[in-house]
Amino acid sequence: MNTPLPAVVVVGAGVIGLTTALVAARAGHSVTVVAAEGPEETVSSVAAAIWAPYHAEPASWIEPWAATTFEALAEIAATTPDAGVQMREGVVVHRAGTAPLPWPATVAGNRHARADELPDGATGGMVCTVPIATMSMYLPWLQQQCTSLGVTWEWRAVQSLAEVAREDTVVVLATGLQSHGLHHDDGLYPVRGQVARVGNTSVKQWIIDDANPAGSTYVIPRVDEVICGGTAEIGATSLLPERATEHRILDAALKLSPALAGGKFLGSRVGLRPGRHLIRLELRDEEDGPVIHSYGHGGSGVTVSWGVAYATLALIGKAAPPSSSQQGTVTRPL
Repeated sequence: MNTPLPAVVVVGAGVIGLTTALVAARAGHSVTVVAAEGPEETVSSVAAAIWAPYHAEPASWIEPWAATTFEALAEIAATTPDAGVQMREGVVVHRAGTAPLPWPATVAGNRHARADELPDGATGGMVCTVPIATMSMYLPWLQQQCTSLGVTWEWRAVQSLAEVAREDTVVVLATGLQSHGLHHDDGLYPVRGQVARVGNTSVKQWIIDDANPAGSTYVIPRVDEVICGGTAEIGATSLLPERATEHRILDAALKLSPALAGGKFLGSRVGLRPGRHLIRLELRDEEDGPVIHSYGHGGSGVTVSWGVAYATLALIGKAAPPSSSQQGTVTRPL
């Protein structure tokens, strides 16, 4: 006789929460997503959403999760155009006095950039093709996929795990910075990111220039706009765009990608990435039942989303039933 699969409650509707809910539902679990905000209001909606490991550790976890996600997003790009995922070529710039970013060398088909593909002042660069998600399309697509598999939605704030814990249920806590108050982990911190949006351009290739003299700069073309960034202000919490930062981003981006000059400025957005010294993906037997903590993905939420979702599914399979749990026992850390 087969043991019934536990129900799953995912708290949070960002890219990690939605992807986890979808993977669990595809595996046959009854899934409910509980969230105070819809996907379009989460920090995921602000993300440049290029596959590029950024501001997340440890590498031993990030690398396999990112590889799994690359494959999943590449398949979506090839088969499901309405999901808003595209494979695009671009260049990661290298400047003197800084170490090259390591991840471009892991992408199949990478090559060294030609001189005419580099901005002034660059000493080199790596060209590769990676997935980019237009989040105004991709997040609704994930939500629709969940709904088609019977995932139910509860749009409300959660103040304690007791509110969502149920008999024979595994709770997945995937609320990013909002995980504060739902656990005993003080390691989360905000990493403020501001981006500028430009429409009606002919920009086709992305460019990332982390060591730009004007500050880390990137230009990421999507289906309907180009995202220019950015910032990574640890500890900053303001959600209001700063005009000086906006001008700095646009000026630096225009020097990297002159085709932006023909575009229309669509405004700036700000999001608070959930930073942590290490990503937390851990199954614990709490007082109210098994809880999987899944947060602290920094600037790599999209990049690791499918890998994290499959790793979470494995933890769901290891979850002890509530009747046999012991408060505070670590069942399976990752």
